[in-house]
Amino acid sequence: MRIIGGKYKHKRFDVPTTFKARPTTDFAKESLFNILHNVYVDFDAAPTALDLFAGTGSISLELLSRGCSRVVSIEKDYKHFQFLQRTARQLNDPAWHPLLADVFKYINRIGETFDIIFADPPYALENLSDIPTQVFATNILAPDGIFILEHGKNYSFTTDPHFLDHRTYGSVNFTFFQHTQS
Repeated sequence: MRIIGGKYKHKRFDVPTTFKARPTTDFAKESLFNILHNVYVDFDAAPTALDLFAGTGSISLELLSRGCSRVVSIEKDYKHFQFLQRTARQLNDPAWHPLLADVFKYINRIGETFDIIFADPPYALENLSDIPTQVFATNILAPDGIFILEHGKNYSFTTDPHFLDHRTYGSVNFTFFQHTQS
């Protein structure tokens, strides 16, 4: 796994071959960060970020590399979390905070907001379609923040009141959400 942009560009981390996570492809990741940088996020303003279902930490690392002042990565699988911890120790960046937790329990008890929230749940997750509603119900997204959900082709969120945009890169779909403007 490699970081494709920012201050840690070209840094590589070896993901164990036994890893169950499906990392976002470099092509999709690069496209996502081009959109974020050029349209939705001012990384020079040092936004805060939350990475739900962090897996390999690939998105967390990109967010950190691009200038986020705080990145919280939530992962439920203990072996994946151990990998995130090892990677965090190697990187030694105090802005990165991997946590071992269940995403749904975590977002219901957290007391802070984030400028960027990214979620890449397992595509077969039973309640994947409920994630946007849960994120907005918990008020963890800052008022001008952006929420990105990575999902398979079988989902459409265009009727969600917070829907902003949808992009497809091969088998990877990103749907962007934002607070509804009054």
